[in-house]
Amino acid sequence: MQQLSAMDASFVYLETPHTPMHIGSVAIYDPSTAPGGFVRFKDILAFIEARLRGARSFRQRLVRVPFDLDHPYWIEDPEFDLEFHVRHIALPRPGDWRQLCIQAARLHSRPMDLTKPLWEFTVIEGLDNIAGLPPGCFALVCKVHHAAIDGMSGVEMSAAVHSISADVAPPPGDDPWEAENMPHVADLLARSYFNSLVQPMRVMETIGRSLPGMGRLAAQVGKGDVSLRSTRPAPRTRFNGKVGAHRVWDAVSFPLREIRAMKEAVPDATVNDVVLSIVGGGLRRYLQAKGELPKETLTAMAPISIRQEGEKAAMGNLVSAMTVGLGTQIKDALERLRFVHDEAANSKAMTNAVGAKTLSDYSQLMPSALAGLGARLYTRLGAANAHAPAYNCVVTNVPGSRVPLYFCGARMVGMYGSGPVFDGMGLINPVYSYGDTIAISFTSDRDMMPDPQAYAEALRESYEALRAAVERSAAPSAGARRAEAGRRRRAAGPKGADAAIPAA
Repeated sequence: MQQLSAMDASFVYLETPHTPMHIGSVAIYDPSTAPGGFVRFKDILAFIEARLRGARSFRQRLVRVPFDLDHPYWIEDPEFDLEFHVRHIALPRPGDWRQLCIQAARLHSRPMDLTKPLWEFTVIEGLDNIAGLPPGCFALVCKVHHAAIDGMSGVEMSAAVHSISADVAPPPGDDPWEAENMPHVADLLARSYFNSLVQPMRVMETIGRSLPGMGRLAAQVGKGDVSLRSTRPAPRTRFNGKVGAHRVWDAVSFPLREIRAMKEAVPDATVNDVVLSIVGGGLRRYLQAKGELPKETLTAMAPISIRQEGEKAAMGNLVSAMTVGLGTQIKDALERLRFVHDEAANSKAMTNAVGAKTLSDYSQLMPSALAGLGARLYTRLGAANAHAPAYNCVVTNVPGSRVPLYFCGARMVGMYGSGPVFDGMGLINPVYSYGDTIAISFTSDRDMMPDPQAYAEALRESYEALRAAVERSAAPSAGARRAEAGRRRRAAGPKGADAAIPAA
């Protein structure tokens, strides 16, 4: 048995019929590279079964403590059934992108069975009419509960069922997995009692570790090196109320080399800054078209991985977060990128001063029973509609593979993300990079965003506007270099002249 951390357990407590707390992905594959040029469902089952040992999350289920007196535990599921977790459906003709988006949103809106290992794979066939993809492709819609993984450990889980070649041979060696018996109630209650005895020491230890960081932050604020502007409440938008039971999903892809070129327009800017500014431009266009654009900047919560090198395969969430202004109040795309870069740099400085891991440790301080009760009351009372939001949306960047990946011999041709929305935060933008592309996906509540195609188009327009702005900013520099070269030639005089004097 392994107990969940307070952060992992919080995703269990936040789970309601309207707010399923799982993350996921939508991957598209070309089966022409598989043995025989096609992939059967039974081949997929055998392929996954041979690789279950690659990630512990595949066969571990939750055991909750009575009355949530303590955080739940993971055990090796004695009733594990692979065919419960891997499903198979097909799109009706013509099998286009919009049909795939609707089906992915429908699958994502359904809560998972918390009495089973917390993951589901759905194979979707019939992708025959998607631009840029060969007919006959299939998709794999993955759902994994956020209590089990974060974005980075999700990459490790994905790696368990992918390879860098079309070879479908099972990995060598035996599977050492063994099931566990369900623990007795008396054992769980005894564990919760002893954990409650050491809780005061954990509180004092966490506070003690945070005091030096708080001192550093106060000193930096006093000197003006760090601003506390990112701690102010965000403006209220249509995405910051109580969510319903239905979801929308879509994604747009861009060339990664273009995104990298854009960051060169602002000194020290990063790819993440460019992505945040594109999202900011997309939200500006979307809300402006509805007459709902706030005068203040919208803000995004951006998770920060604190996973160390030796913790890549560890279950659960090892993350902190920072809040970044998206520059939605700025019309000029390049000026928005500069604003986002400054906001991100300031937020990183605040996080570094206190310590990202120390901030995440504060989640351990709330008693489990109060955490669960508070989450349920927050949802039932609709409290999200009664206060200013801490942030307007989430933008999470997950780095992917630079080389082609294969699933059951089929080559991956596209990779996109999905994520949970909940009361007070009805829009999440997972960002996945794969090969030479980077994709901005989004999941939202269907009542908050009834027209996901409009937001997808707004993201494309934001990207094009930033690219054009970067090109315009580079044009004067190129013109200045040409003018300088002409001045040098004129100063040198005619070619071969004896009196030619090189220009300084």
